[in-house]
Amino acid sequence: MKRRELLRGAGLAAVATGLAACGAQPQAQGGAASTERFQWKMVTSWPTNFPGLGTGAAKLAEMITAATGGRLAVKVYGAGELVPAFEVFDAVGRGTAEMGHSAAYYWKGKAAAAPFFCAVPFGLNAQEMNGWLYEGGGLELWRELYARFGLVPFPAGNTGVQMAGWFRKPINGLADLQGLKMRIPGLGGEVMSRIGATPVNLPGAEIFSSLQSGAIDAAEWVGPYNDLAFGLHRAAKFCYYPGWQEPGPTLECMVNQAAWETLPKDLQDIVATCCRAVNEAMLAEFTARNQQALDVLVREHGVELRQLPDDVLLALRKASDKVLEEAAAADPLARKALESMRAFRAQAKAWHAVSEEAYYATRG
Repeated sequence: MKRRELLRGAGLAAVATGLAACGAQPQAQGGAASTERFQWKMVTSWPTNFPGLGTGAAKLAEMITAATGGRLAVKVYGAGELVPAFEVFDAVGRGTAEMGHSAAYYWKGKAAAAPFFCAVPFGLNAQEMNGWLYEGGGLELWRELYARFGLVPFPAGNTGVQMAGWFRKPINGLADLQGLKMRIPGLGGEVMSRIGATPVNLPGAEIFSSLQSGAIDAAEWVGPYNDLAFGLHRAAKFCYYPGWQEPGPTLECMVNQAAWETLPKDLQDIVATCCRAVNEAMLAEFTARNQQALDVLVREHGVELRQLPDDVLLALRKASDKVLEEAAAADPLARKALESMRAFRAQAKAWHAVSEEAYYATRG
């Protein structure tokens, strides 16, 4: 039985333990036991051990190392320790590090289709992203794109629907967004520019100081669990929802293609299975922690939680449609990704109408 079939859906500890047991006598292609060892570096776009994101990367490295019995040992470097947060893609592509943990929408300037494999405004939620990537052809398109850069991508985390962001002043309508400087990456940033705001792309570690100093007027990061850890409530008191820009952001583990091809098949299987386990585990963590953190923000720190006005949401949706169409028109693979995603969304929406949505309405 293949490891990924045996361990699909298992917890982190169970996966590591099970894979280690299964790999006690790994066989090389010729039948002899493989004893070759590999030392890999993983660079990330997150501060070291930052809750959810940084710890997710650390868990992935620990699992791979444990599950392979040390045959593939992975050492993690946080943002700025080996390379800056936004240089992970290039660093892994050129082999400075064998692995990276980041978010594909950061690479919009390198490949127009990249954001489709992380987060699309008004697009797929986490459950739908997993369905599209694993079972709907999304991962095949993602790998087709990254092959151009000498990379092999894997889904390796998801936060679930995020928040719309933190604002220093209240947003009562579209006029309040004109000229507003907001930290927001990817396609969401392009959408904000269409309705009069000025998007700024900053690594997570720079958001608080920029927001506090007034260098930016607003910022989206992730959600209550991560936002509380960064202390964003100390720089802005108005927190808005829903996270139209990142409804189901998939984080990535990217592997240098040449390094990947040096691994024996059993180690490749372990890496793939550990990525899938972390992808599921991170979503569980955010689902468990976000409301707890939101309660602290509202009850203990006086954060004002507000929904974006209807006219703002309508303008954002109209602008999103235009941005997505323009991205697809400019790049054939972006077109393939958009059409594939839209077809999957229609299928998922029809099913969820009689399953998830119907259940929520009935449960109350």
